[in-house]
Amino acid sequence: MRRTITAGIDGSLESLAAAEWAAREALLRDLPLTLVQAGPRPLPRTHPSGIDAPAGHENHPLDSAVRELLGGFPELHVVPMCRPGPAGDALLAAAGESEMLVLGSRGFSGFAGFMIGSVALDVTARARVPVVLVRAGWTADEASLPARARPVLLGLDLESAGDELISFAFDTAAARGVPLEVLHSWRLPQLYPYGRAYDPLPAPDAAALAAERQQALASALRPWRDKHAEVPLRVRLVAGRAAHQLLKAATRASLLVVGHRDGACTRLGPVTQAAVHHVACPVAIVPHDHAPEAATVGAAER
Repeated sequence: MRRTITAGIDGSLESLAAAEWAAREALLRDLPLTLVQAGPRPLPRTHPSGIDAPAGHENHPLDSAVRELLGGFPELHVVPMCRPGPAGDALLAAAGESEMLVLGSRGFSGFAGFMIGSVALDVTARARVPVVLVRAGWTADEASLPARARPVLLGLDLESAGDELISFAFDTAAARGVPLEVLHSWRLPQLYPYGRAYDPLPAPDAAALAAERQQALASALRPWRDKHAEVPLRVRLVAGRAAHQLLKAATRASLLVVGHRDGACTRLGPVTQAAVHHVACPVAIVPHDHAPEAATVGAAER
């Protein structure tokens, strides 16, 4: 794997926002940025006003994106790349050579250009590196001081969370110099597990269960808390449905980090899908191995 961050380019506003987000992240991590355009031919786009383009390249998304990024980030090392073949295959191949893949997202409306339909979700579910989805317009907000002070938000399910997920969240917060907020959602066990109104289970002790989850969270986070003592950490244990709680908490976050169990399924779980479709801030989906030793609580990444 090369030490680079990769962004997919198709000429849409969403992909340009993703490229700008990736450029900022590459500079924070002191890495080059690889821009990938799929397909053998240039794809059409509306060329931004005020930028000169060489003859014959006015509508080439890759060339335009490189010029725009270097104009805004002259210290950035940009590697342009055209990959032939279907977009999904091209992006997966590029992800396999990168530390992170960044794509533009329209949320519930799908993806623009070569990301129309289920391609983007398929790439996100199959990639073996973190995939970050960025909507158009978010980067401009993030460049402001209040946005830079927003925390990184990690949705944590301790029934399946792996080291890769927690490590990515801490590393990202450390690189940005912002706090990390860890959110774990849980619900009490059902009193009538078989849907019958008789022979109920004993009423659970909510306080005792909450204390167990707090202890499990502290234990799971301790190695990274010790490693990144400079990162302000807030751990929140909330009752309710994971997707609903994450959507509320993400309104004040600079990045939402959720997990996807590596190799377990080629489709994203419902909570991750809800985040992809409805969260306004960038969303990082991190593949990870199952961690059975931490299997005591959970609900935030299914």
